[in-house]
Parts: sequence; C-alpha cells; structure tokens
Amino acid sequence: MKVLIQRVSSAFVAVEGNSVAESNSGILIFLGVSETDTPKEAAWLASKVVNMRIFNDEKGKMNLSLLDVGGEALVVSQFTLYADVRKGNRPSYIQAARPEKAKSLYELFVVELEKLLGKTVPKGVFGADMKVSLTNDGPVTILLET
Repeated sequence: MKVLIQRVSSAFVAVEGNSVAESNSGILIFLGVSETDTPKEAAWLASKVVNMRIFNDEKGKMNLSLLDVGGEALVVSQFTLYADVRKGNRPSYIQAARPEKAKSLYELFVVELEKLLGKTVPKGVFGADMKVSLTNDGPVTILLET
C-alpha cells in the first residue's frame, strides 16, 4: 500500500458536480493498493498515519499527531500511485491491485482509521472520476508505503 498524505486546512471531493466528502483541518490521504497488500498492512498503515507527528506544537515544531490535534482525515482511492514509467512514456499500472481487492482493502483502511480516530472518516467514491480540491497547509506532503 502507498499513501500520499497532505496536511490540509480544508479538502473537498466531488463526483459529477456533487459533493461526496469534505474535511476541515487535518489530512487528505490518497491511497493506492497493490496486488500483494494484505489486511495486516492496511491496519499498520492506518496506525502509522494517525500517529505520525506532522502538526506543529506551540513552538512551531512538527511534534503533534492527527490524534493529538483532533484533526480530520479524508481518504481518496488513487491507483495511479502505482504508476510505473520506467519503460516508455505511458504509465503501467500492473502493480496496482484489481478493483475487487483494492476496494476491499480501501474500505478496511477507512474502518481502521475510524476506529483509531473515534469518528467517521469521509471518503471519495471508489473507482469514480473525482474532482479533489484542497488547501495544503505548510505545505506538508508525505509519501508512505508498506
């Protein structure tokens, strides 16, 4: 699994012009799932994400986690995180999981986040053509993978 995390002051997801998810101060998570990923990795990654210290403390040092600041998380599926362009110019997505497996692990990742945060986590629509808007805070952008 790969996640691209962006610290945001706001984020918004629309499908066909309709709002499907939004979040205030916290993080926007783009999640990619590979064919070799397992539920164990989804749980580990969710824990890593909510405990990662990427928010500023009173001294302006990144020393606080999403849990510490009571921030929100918004999750968007993003198979293109597994793009491979080492050969030619057209990306290959052969490492990305098939939709059935990817959706299952995407949903599990969201459930794990909800357990850890103690609140509902808004999410995009799996497999849809989404329009994502965000206000990056910092900017802070981090790529993690299992």
